[in-house]
Amino acid sequence: MRPHSLILSAFLLAAGTALMPAGAFASKELFVVDIPSEPTSLDPHVQWNPDSYNVYRNVFDNLVTRDDAGQIVPQIATSWEYVSDTQIRFKIREGVTFHDGQPLTAADVAFSVKRITDPAFASPQLGQFNQIIDAVADDATTVTLTTKGPYPPLFAQLVKLSIVPKHIVEKLGKDEFNLNPLGSGPYKFEKWTRGVEVTLTRNDNYWGDKGVFPTVAFRAVPDAATRVANLQAGASDLVTQLNGDLVAQIEASGKGKALVGNTERVAYLGMNVTRPPLNDPKVRLAIAQAIDKQAIVDGVLATGEKVVPELASPAHFGWVDGIKAAGFDLDKAKALIAEAGAPATQEIKLLTSPVYDQRVVQALQQMLKDAGLKVEIEMTDMGNWLKQMQSGPSAIPQMAFSRWSCGCQDADGILYPLLHSSSGWSSIKDPEIEAALDKARTSLRQDERLSAYKSVHEKVNAENLIIPLYQAAVVYGAAEPVEFTPTPNESIFLNRIKWKE
Repeated sequence: MRPHSLILSAFLLAAGTALMPAGAFASKELFVVDIPSEPTSLDPHVQWNPDSYNVYRNVFDNLVTRDDAGQIVPQIATSWEYVSDTQIRFKIREGVTFHDGQPLTAADVAFSVKRITDPAFASPQLGQFNQIIDAVADDATTVTLTTKGPYPPLFAQLVKLSIVPKHIVEKLGKDEFNLNPLGSGPYKFEKWTRGVEVTLTRNDNYWGDKGVFPTVAFRAVPDAATRVANLQAGASDLVTQLNGDLVAQIEASGKGKALVGNTERVAYLGMNVTRPPLNDPKVRLAIAQAIDKQAIVDGVLATGEKVVPELASPAHFGWVDGIKAAGFDLDKAKALIAEAGAPATQEIKLLTSPVYDQRVVQALQQMLKDAGLKVEIEMTDMGNWLKQMQSGPSAIPQMAFSRWSCGCQDADGILYPLLHSSSGWSSIKDPEIEAALDKARTSLRQDERLSAYKSVHEKVNAENLIIPLYQAAVVYGAAEPVEFTPTPNESIFLNRIKWKE
């Protein structure tokens, strides 16, 4: 059996997975979700940061999706077959309509693929999909995708590719569509009150499992303690991105419950290796040795995070056992800083945003200061953080704390954008790393892909190009009646949330 046939067999086996019917559950007229920041975009082909993704993922359908067990299952595509190593033909679900009542066809699928892969559109997600070189609607219910070469991460990436209506996007244009998104998903966009909330209403004509909540409000609440206070007061039903202290507070109060799960998200310290003093390998090694990852996981977070020695998590294909990273050694870090001399004593800005756990950012700052570095925290809103981080070496800040999830559970989705020079997220230009990343993108043999990723992990650690920290846990607070399963890709699918009195 050919390698891609094995992959395809696994997908087709997973396709039989069924979701729990909603009929046995009660409803609630308004379901309120508190998130740290308002979305930076509701156009699914622009940003995919958590606060945007959590909202728009419910307005749009994707070609395929993952069930709660993490298996890839059909959504708009009901089946697929490999025509060759570089061509896959998808059968499109019939009877699906957009929220304006117009049918979703293969033409919309092809349009969506070509839109997000158009370099002129400049999607920050382009690196996830740029192996797709063509999308053709063969007829109303069939579409064929063509890739540059064999591309094994394709299905893992397609779980994020939302289908937009060709007729609406062409009529409104990019900016207006972002303000008035329209999809085919289980919820419809109702209103975006800037700085306050986004309101969605249930799509009662949805082809699949319908949500139990007629109206859902995603509210921007930057302070995590306020999110918990809202939950305990009954003003919200689900709150995101909590920490261990707040989990303990919820459990002690008896008001609500904490829901915790391991994710594919990797926390890391990013550095612009083209800018001094981070262009000095000695300084980067000192930084790696100055950080006590275990102390952060155990003493700061304490919600199940796990130290990782590589820029991947065990939830990814591409995780490699046995990778070694620089260990914590403060004395050696101090000696390296002293050896690097005056350039190492210049001020370094550490960029962050309120969406991140500032206890971790402050711990990193203190650890680096203990080693002799002058690190100052620079706080900015998430929109500006994203703009700086994805605008190439000339704009990427000296240093930034980040937590990356591709939502795909394949290492291609984290390593390629952060390490390949073709990506706006990367300040790194290393021919060996890029050759390995390209090989891992094109080989249909899993052993070859893992070997390539192993070499990438080893090279990143040898030169400390990025400092991987820990596999993040996802922590929610929920009202007692909420039935919700945290997933490794941290998706909030509203039509999978139940209300059980």
